[in-house]
Amino acid sequence: MTPGTIPVIVGPTAGGKTALAVELSLLLHARGTPAEVVTADAFQVYRGMDIGTAKPAEQEQRGVPHHLIDLVEPTEGFTVHEWVRRADALVDDLRARGVVPIVVGGTNLYVQAFLDGLFEGPEPDESLREELRARGQRSLRGELERVDPAAAERIDRADERRTVRALEVFRQTGTPISELQRQWDADRAARPGREGAVVVGLSWPVESINRRINARVKGMVERGLVDEVRGLWDADRLGAQAGQALGYKQLIEHFERWRTLDDAIERIKIETRRFAKNQRTWLKRFRARPGSVWFEGEGQAADKIAQTLAAKLFTDN
Repeated sequence: MTPGTIPVIVGPTAGGKTALAVELSLLLHARGTPAEVVTADAFQVYRGMDIGTAKPAEQEQRGVPHHLIDLVEPTEGFTVHEWVRRADALVDDLRARGVVPIVVGGTNLYVQAFLDGLFEGPEPDESLREELRARGQRSLRGELERVDPAAAERIDRADERRTVRALEVFRQTGTPISELQRQWDADRAARPGREGAVVVGLSWPVESINRRINARVKGMVERGLVDEVRGLWDADRLGAQAGQALGYKQLIEHFERWRTLDDAIERIKIETRRFAKNQRTWLKRFRARPGSVWFEGEGQAADKIAQTLAAKLFTDN
């Protein structure tokens, strides 16, 4: 086996990343090399948010250990910094025990942070944050659109946490956070990156992935998504961050009588397809990384891709 290799699987939502990770893990295990999945998803960290986050059920995991899911309650906040801290310790432990970590992206920011480290802005200023929050999201968005239109375009209009952070950085530095992040990204080539990490990408035609997204949302509803979100909402267990998750946000709007149920489900499909469109920008960056390996997802079974991938990345001594 090639020592130290860490496959990092990326691709569009509903594109079969978890299935590929499980097949690769089972294949390596059959060859005598244990492998386990490291999940890089900002919402699968929440307990009780299972159907709507596409958290792999026990039968989907097929006995392969999955890490970094069900870490905190959905009333709590969770940051990419916290995820990276946990992922670093976990990957070090797995590798020390001779286990191959297979990282599966769900949140591309988490994947980039795993590969390249984190953009380090100024330290948080709680008094400034409180001042900003007190103004309300509409006022904050107006200011962000004036001082940092690039960040405003990237940050969801309802995402108060990231809006506040962008304005906090601008107030503290006088430089838009988008510009600081652009400079950090431009300097990435000079940084060593994650030792052994190899990006493995799944590509899908837009029309095909949109059909898969629609089918996935339909399946989630049939498996009880509405009841899952209703139970969390009724119990006041959805915090500000968790409540922004796709599927949960739209159903909360239904419960608060902003939308009919049919409209909420349709909005989930629309917003998920929009999310997939935004993912394509990230995936272009990942595709450009030296040494990355890409496969067409359409028309190929996950086990066949895993066999080809194992031949590329892992060899018997």
